[in-house]
Amino acid sequence: MSGDPRLERAGTLYERAVFGGDASALTDADRELDAVEADLALARGRIVHARFLESGEEDPREPDLFERAADLYRRLGDLRGEGEALFWIGCFQQVVRRDHEAAGAALRRSYELAEATGDTLTMSYALRHLGVAEHLAGRLEPARELLEESARLRREIGFQPGVAANLVGLAYIAAAQNRGEDALRLLGEAARLAEESGAEGVARQVAEARAAV
Repeated sequence: MSGDPRLERAGTLYERAVFGGDASALTDADRELDAVEADLALARGRIVHARFLESGEEDPREPDLFERAADLYRRLGDLRGEGEALFWIGCFQQVVRRDHEAAGAALRRSYELAEATGDTLTMSYALRHLGVAEHLAGRLEPARELLEESARLRREIGFQPGVAANLVGLAYIAAAQNRGEDALRLLGEAARLAEESGAEGVARQVAEARAAV
């Protein structure tokens, strides 16, 4: 066993069923293992997504992993986990498949569940990607509002690399709205936060944005 308490409980429940004759323990064991499987599917899906960001090559396992995680969390009644998995489903649809309609539905539901369970980080991610969709559709002011709220939530929980990434997006919006000074100010803060948090990937985004705006 790996030391995960859920696996240990499943082992205890197995013994109760086999040696103690309590067949009802198997249902509880299944729930423990489903929770482990859901977490593993979500974690593996995120790794697969990171590889896509590096290579640009879609891995057909990615949507299946996130869908599996969402389904297991749903059956377990884990609304927080379901909300996180739905975010990643939406992220996949938006970033990999470019299917913004499907992405929007998943992202909005993710936000609802995250808000209901107090998952501020997932709320910030859902808002960011909804903002990206608005930006791509040319709706700059709604995009700005969504990214600003996402950044506010990220500041609240101390997620500096995420704040920096949002500031880059806000700088592009500011430039598109002919607010050049605001764009430069936003990029300056993004650069500082990226440096302070060691977010070299975001620092590269800042450099690209400075060249573009």
